[in-house]
Amino acid sequence: MTNSTQLVVIGGGPGGYAAAFLAADLGMQVTLIDEAPDPGGVCLYRGCMPSKALLHVAKVLTEAREARAWGVDFGEPAIDIDRLRAWKDGVVGKLTGGLGQLSTQRGVTYLRGRAELVGPTAARVTAPGGDTTDLQFEHAILATGSRPASPPGLSLESDRVWDSTRALEVPGVPRSLLVVGGGYIGLELGSVYAALGSAVTVVEMTAGLLPGADRDLTAVVARRLGAVCEAILLETTVAGLAEEGDGVGVTLQGPGVERAERVFDRVLVAVGRAPNSEIPGLERTGIQRDAQGFVVVDGQRRTGEPTIFAVGDLVGEPMLAHKASHEARTAVEVIAGHKTAFEPAAIPAVVFTDPEIAWCGLTEAQARAEGRTVHVCRFPWAASGRAMTLDRPAGVTKLVVDPESEQILGVGIVGSGAGELIAEGVVAIEMGATVSDLRLCIHPHPTLSETLMESAEVFFGQSTHVYRTKRGR
Repeated sequence: MTNSTQLVVIGGGPGGYAAAFLAADLGMQVTLIDEAPDPGGVCLYRGCMPSKALLHVAKVLTEAREARAWGVDFGEPAIDIDRLRAWKDGVVGKLTGGLGQLSTQRGVTYLRGRAELVGPTAARVTAPGGDTTDLQFEHAILATGSRPASPPGLSLESDRVWDSTRALEVPGVPRSLLVVGGGYIGLELGSVYAALGSAVTVVEMTAGLLPGADRDLTAVVARRLGAVCEAILLETTVAGLAEEGDGVGVTLQGPGVERAERVFDRVLVAVGRAPNSEIPGLERTGIQRDAQGFVVVDGQRRTGEPTIFAVGDLVGEPMLAHKASHEARTAVEVIAGHKTAFEPAAIPAVVFTDPEIAWCGLTEAQARAEGRTVHVCRFPWAASGRAMTLDRPAGVTKLVVDPESEQILGVGIVGSGAGELIAEGVVAIEMGATVSDLRLCIHPHPTLSETLMESAEVFFGQSTHVYRTKRGR
């Protein structure tokens, strides 16, 4: 059968369903295509939501153990993996089911299946049972997302070697776990399994965890992880994997290990993600991909084929759900005839470790690389009353400021709840706020949000709770 629709959206993740829902709200006839039973994509099914559910469990376990120092002893937590898994899956089910209801309420046609581009204005959808549906469309938005990267040499076919998807299924709690990759995925999942009771070793090929993140921020996380992990090995690579008894034999190469042979119960490979750009029929269009496999788009998210747009992980870094959703809005508004482009001043990034790291805008390292003169203001959480009451004094709030205009160019936070706090930094940068603007905004006391206000006060040498020499003017 052949159907006609104004807009086809291929991929049901945060980019895809955001595009479909907005287009429907603007009065378009929309068909959303994905292989899952309901919209949600990697974020809801195999990424953001299950990982954050597990990280919440890890936080509860950690605080239950730390409470002994506060005079409260719950005893050693007992972990029921089956119930834990069922709760995590229940969260995912409620969220994806809710998106399914929202799709129906908006009148979006949801087709479950795999899409193939037949041409610039046509697609074919093959359902799980093999039935096909042909679609004619005016415009299409590609939002097929990404998948865990699988580097050469680490492709041992074994149930004992996990990618992030398998780790989120929580098949069990291994006695020992090697995490290959010190980026946000590896550290978040490593934190979960360390809290559940695994002896976690992290290997990272670069000289520091979370490459690309601000070193002032990562230093705090590195100290914390160093206390909860079995080992963190930097400038270290995995030279080989092999089945060995009930575990995985791993050959490590780097400073201090010199091709050391070790055995781990399980190995988690978390070295990044790759775009799902091998879309069937792509060659029948004018769409181009770059050397990394990302689909090439312009500022309005239009591909080389005028009728087809692309958003999200498919089009490049940063591979973040909220970036995909905003790109989706841009693409839909362009299709609707609005004059708009994807030109954010700041895209926030959050790593949900303990403590959390979050940043947006210009980092100090980027400023140095670009030869820009900036003034950096730091407020240590050891001077925050609220951080002390939470027993989380190991934190920093940091502003990167233009010394002449006093405009806030970047914000970085490491500490409890940093992912929630960073939104204020995004608003400040997007609105072109100065440190005076931030300093004059009354923040509630005692809160962690005060650290942003006091960081601005540091710029003038007037922070109430820390002493800093006044900046030369």
